[in-house]
Amino acid sequence: MSAAPANVVFGLTACDSCKKARNWLERFDVPYAFVDLRTDRQPPETLKAWAMQLGGWDKLINKASTTWRQLPDARKVPGSDPEWFLLLKEHPALVKRPVLVTADGVVSVGFTDNAYKARFGLRK
Repeated sequence: MSAAPANVVFGLTACDSCKKARNWLERFDVPYAFVDLRTDRQPPETLKAWAMQLGGWDKLINKASTTWRQLPDARKVPGSDPEWFLLLKEHPALVKRPVLVTADGVVSVGFTDNAYKARFGLRK
């Protein structure tokens, strides 16, 4: 029985950045699991932990997204953690993608070749 991959990529199946990250991990033989944020919504505690590790909710939210731009102005200024939770429950696509959680528990968002090489200690 093999252990589950220690690295987890959270994103959306159709997201181009998520596809690039997954392709990169496969190319460099980095084991990972993929979790689609639409079908496997993350609990509020997980979302808050990610936001706090990244430096706040603003670091976890993709404010350049169409989803964000289409929100009513009042929804763009959540005043509390429960308001953030509700917003992300309703609109999981607002999470910056991909969210990478590595074996050591470190959370990062987005994908670039250089950032992943640095994260996994590769020089290829």
